Amino acid sequence: MRDLLICLRALRSRPLAVLAAIGAGVLTAGSALALAGLSAWLITMAWTMPPVLTLSVAVTAVRALGITRGLMRYVERLAAHRVALSGLTELRVALYTRLSRAAPSESVRLSDGELLARTGADVDAVGDALVRTVIPVAVAVVVSGAAVGWLGFVDPRAGFILAGCLLLAGVLVPWAVARATRARAAAEAAGSEAFGAAASAVLDHAGELAVAGRLDEVRARAARAEDARRSAVDRSARTGALADAAVPLAVGLAVIAALLVAGTRAGPVDATTLGILILLPLSAFEAVSTLPDAARQYVRSVDAAGRLAPLLTLSAVPSGTASVPAHPALRLGGLELAPGDRLVVRGESGAGKTTLLLALAGLDERGGEVLVDGSPASRFADLPTAVGFFGEAAHVFATTVAENVRVARGDATDAEVDAALRRVGLGEWTDSLPHGVRTPLEHGADSLSGGQRRRLLLARALVSDVAGVLLDEPTEHLDRADAARLLAEILDPSGLFPGRTVVVAGHAGPPDGVRQLVIERLTSA
Repeated sequence: MRDLLICLRALRSRPLAVLAAIGAGVLTAGSALALAGLSAWLITMAWTMPPVLTLSVAVTAVRALGITRGLMRYVERLAAHRVALSGLTELRVALYTRLSRAAPSESVRLSDGELLARTGADVDAVGDALVRTVIPVAVAVVVSGAAVGWLGFVDPRAGFILAGCLLLAGVLVPWAVARATRARAAAEAAGSEAFGAAASAVLDHAGELAVAGRLDEVRARAARAEDARRSAVDRSARTGALADAAVPLAVGLAVIAALLVAGTRAGPVDATTLGILILLPLSAFEAVSTLPDAARQYVRSVDAAGRLAPLLTLSAVPSGTASVPAHPALRLGGLELAPGDRLVVRGESGAGKTTLLLALAGLDERGGEVLVDGSPASRFADLPTAVGFFGEAAHVFATTVAENVRVARGDATDAEVDAALRRVGLGEWTDSLPHGVRTPLEHGADSLSGGQRRRLLLARALVSDVAGVLLDEPTEHLDRADAARLLAEILDPSGLFPGRTVVVAGHAGPPDGVRQLVIERLTSA
């Protein structure tokens, strides 16, 4: 619940806008309630055959309430979705802002799919909590109170009974639905995990398991996990079916109780009173009929908020770089880099070259402790302002060439971008573009060849203002001669990165006089 409150506050919804959506919902359900009561009076009065003029006001009011009900339902949808959509925008802005100001390692630790789910589906689930839980609950409380008060005014005993039936349909049933939904989600997660582990073991190690005589045992474990998951789904479905049946049951109980109350009233029962006692409860349950679905949405929103709240509460990187040296000396275990050093890290694929670079950039903790000028890198929350990692699989966006280079430094001018592209060997390509660096790459990376993509990513490193440049496979997809020439320029102290510390991970050996580190398998320090 605490996580959900954090996320709802991040929506920054205006109280008046939320109250307007609730008010429209109250008017919608209230119109139905008033329509039922007025219709009961009109029907019973018409039975007595009074003068037509006696009923004219009531007939007009019934028509007005019918129109108001449909109109206010439309207004309610507009108001609620406007609040939700503006809130989702605010929540995503808050989320992206927090991620951009936090240590990059916080988002790097998340897989692409997990980060996408948190910024996509989870944000939508939190927004749905406002539209499908908060507003319907508020409307149900107000309208139910009005219905109980109205019926209690007609007959206190009927009002008391209606209150009990509304509590059954609006409190007990949603509570049971929420509990069943939560249990189903937990059982499904556990069952899916157990089934996945057993199924993977069968698929990957069927031969070894058969030799050990355990293949049938693992298959049986997978079958039991799937059976447990299906049982949880069935139990939740039964609870949902009972919940759906409980609302009409409560309506029936309220109507029957109203008839019994009318039958036990002292003296003859007025026809209009009898009509109100019977028809009013039928409309009183319209607002609470949505609460079981609101309970299901609440559970989904709480789960989503549990994943979002940790991102919204990430500690921000301190502004400024006073605590980080402009040209830091780095040390990771036995690897030491002085300002301006050049180093080539070599090894086979999977040996850990990229992990080593990520550790030096403060983006991965598996490589051991990183020291900056002899102090733990944890003291330098803004380490990425001094050291930058430029990966081989960095994304190329479907925007202009210039904006793709500005990913590394947003205030780079077109002239700086053009100069960087020419220095990495893309001058002729840039001149061939219809609008130069402002030409859109309509298909992102697919608009470039492999070599052009590598050079474009290298141009990002050139325009960046980091003092330590960590390049992962910068010459991949280039022919041997171009790769050797570009690598020499990267590693030349007076070449592409004068005055900066440069670490290059790749397969090719360095030019003469450049340090290299050959790793067979990186282990945690």
